[in-house]
Amino acid sequence: MNSSLLLGATGFGLIAVCYGFARFAFGLFLPQIDAELSLSPTVSGLISGGSFLGYCIAIMLSAYLTERVGARNVAVSAALVAAAGMVGVAFASSSIMLASAVMLAGSSTGLASPPMAAAVSAIVNPVRQSAVNTIINAGTSAGVVLSGPIALLLGGQWRFAFSVFAVAAFIMAIAAAVSVPSNTKAASTTSTGLPPLNSDMARLILAAFLMGASSTALWTFGGRLVSYQLGWSTTGTGLLWIAIGVAGIVGAGAGALVSRFGLNHTHWCFLTALAAGIILVGTSVTTPLLALLGGMLFGAAYIMLTGIYLIWGVSALPERPATGLMVGFLTIAIGQTTGAPIFGLLMDQLNLDYAVVIFACLAFTAGLARAGKPIRVAH
Repeated sequence: MNSSLLLGATGFGLIAVCYGFARFAFGLFLPQIDAELSLSPTVSGLISGGSFLGYCIAIMLSAYLTERVGARNVAVSAALVAAAGMVGVAFASSSIMLASAVMLAGSSTGLASPPMAAAVSAIVNPVRQSAVNTIINAGTSAGVVLSGPIALLLGGQWRFAFSVFAVAAFIMAIAAAVSVPSNTKAASTTSTGLPPLNSDMARLILAAFLMGASSTALWTFGGRLVSYQLGWSTTGTGLLWIAIGVAGIVGAGAGALVSRFGLNHTHWCFLTALAAGIILVGTSVTTPLLALLGGMLFGAAYIMLTGIYLIWGVSALPERPATGLMVGFLTIAIGQTTGAPIFGLLMDQLNLDYAVVIFACLAFTAGLARAGKPIRVAH
């Protein structure tokens, strides 16, 4: 197999396992975990926020290590950390043990993305790099799609599900060791460390933070929302996750849409879709059909938006792709770290519809941050 194709397939699979299984499957199984461990919405939000916090720490460490020890070592580590965290989730017997395991598993996503961006920059033809990067990024949706049927097949047996997910992570560690290049270190020490905070980077940070905070309404609480609003059990929640994941595959086309319509127009379009998806799933006006439609809007929009922020960050720092990706993805995670506990608190203190609408509106505010210059993306 061509080395670029092998790298793309491995990156897609690694992102699917780390994001779809290790990070976002927690929200899918939250009703069953809650029933066994008696978690309140506030505690659930804090645990999920811990996962996002682990991601924040890990993605900074990953960008640093990728520029020093190479992409292969970091990518393999990401898969192994995901496996260890999901084994911990499978055997958690208390909220403290669960929180620690979820934080470890969630940190794997931060480790996974920067080495893949650096690997693509090292071995993929420049005219195809944006396309390959956004295809790898869409692996999140594949993981979400797979976690839905697994939940349906296992009838909510979340401990066994996370054991299966851990095995998949071990397999991806082997694949990364074979296909990810190691020669991706920074050319010199002068191009390492934190990048300068120019106006375009500041706008990226603002947009990514607000979008990330908004997204926690469904990533963390989607299962609980449809349980409250529609009385759905594991089957219904699994279908919602499948809808989110299947639609998210369109995020692989982020590069092409940005090239054709421009970053700002594409950004606004999918922020609107994200907000609409949150409202359709989470408010009392929803129906089973509207909830699934909302899940599809949310899934397509979220993966497309992460692809947009990936392109934005890498374009801002073309000589340091791992760090450029890190800035946008780190800020999304900081937004999610902040948003998850706040949404849980609002669920406890306010009418559920108010909490959902407030977080949907955060997505619209992200559109106020516009790229400072046109971003050209090769087809």
